[in-house]
Amino acid sequence: MGDNISKSLKRIGALVRKESTQVIRDRRTLVLTLVTPIMMLFLFAYAVTLTVDHLPMAVADMSMDTRSQAFIDALTVSGFFDVAMHVQNETEVIQAIDEGKVRVGVVIPPDFAAQVERGEAQALIIIDGSDSFTVQSGYSAAIAIAQSQSIELLMEKAARLGAAGLGTLPVESPPIETATRVLYNPNMDGMVFAVPAIAAMLLQFVAINLTAMSVVREYEWGTIEQLLITPIRPIELMIAKIVPNIVVTVVDTALIVLTGIYWFGVPFRGDPWLFIWLSLLFVVSGLGLGLLISTITRSQNEAQQIAFVLLLLAVLLTGFIYPMEPMPAGVRFVGNLIPLTYFNRIVRGVFTKGIGLTFLWQDVVVLAIYGLVVIVGAAMMFRKRLD
Repeated sequence: MGDNISKSLKRIGALVRKESTQVIRDRRTLVLTLVTPIMMLFLFAYAVTLTVDHLPMAVADMSMDTRSQAFIDALTVSGFFDVAMHVQNETEVIQAIDEGKVRVGVVIPPDFAAQVERGEAQALIIIDGSDSFTVQSGYSAAIAIAQSQSIELLMEKAARLGAAGLGTLPVESPPIETATRVLYNPNMDGMVFAVPAIAAMLLQFVAINLTAMSVVREYEWGTIEQLLITPIRPIELMIAKIVPNIVVTVVDTALIVLTGIYWFGVPFRGDPWLFIWLSLLFVVSGLGLGLLISTITRSQNEAQQIAFVLLLLAVLLTGFIYPMEPMPAGVRFVGNLIPLTYFNRIVRGVFTKGIGLTFLWQDVVVLAIYGLVVIVGAAMMFRKRLD
């Protein structure tokens, strides 16, 4: 038994040296593997944002008084809206949105100031509904600004009336006061939300692509025959294919995380060693998934296409951008077949929240089982392909 294990380790060691030599000699691919994720991190971090601000706005101010101007100023000062053009009426506002000149329009009726004094003022805000992020950001900002303006007007009216006149205000006028506290990201910085998830997505992208073409490449290059004449076993070959790429992916992990912390200023609140070990577990599962792809495909182009589809599914179905809870059960099932689904919760839990295994153990167990299943599955598919 011990002799068999020793021989197996020697075979694995020999193959690891062979795979490592191939990785080192292919310096162009190695440099691209290390540099591309950093470039993609900058691209995604600066381009992918769920909060849309500085929306171009068309203004139809038919009142042209101090009250209407104060309302428009409040919209622009918020940073969510920029006045791009002035028009005459609602029809011209809608026309500007149709033509793509603006994304939002505000229509203020005549005699707005008098309506404000009577407590009957209404301003119409029209939002381009063809973009969901524009609708969410614009709608929420508009409501918040309108409520803020209403509160300011109410307090101003109360100050003018004085103590004797407070009883004349409607009972329902005083607003409900709420205290809101945002945990882990009190400044609501989009980078704090985005960078850990982007780092996880890039790690899966790198891991899958490193091994997705490793076995099929042996067939295309004609080197598979050299492996077949050796006493190497399929599972030993899979392990040997993974080990050198673990080193490359770990270096990528360090570069991505350090860039997120020191360039983007995203705080790391968890245990660094726990994060390292859990990242290693995720990397192994991603490399194993890449090997499985490589054993079931017939060409490198086919492997690349499958890897691209997986990347697309990972972006859409794993909670990277869109929450999984509202998704239909079938869609969530597909998302649960991708390891990024589990690591998204892990990386946000450790990186952003600073929590530990007590809260994350279920995702860790799933990732461990996942990694084992895909590596064994790759070995079985390789053996079946040989037969």
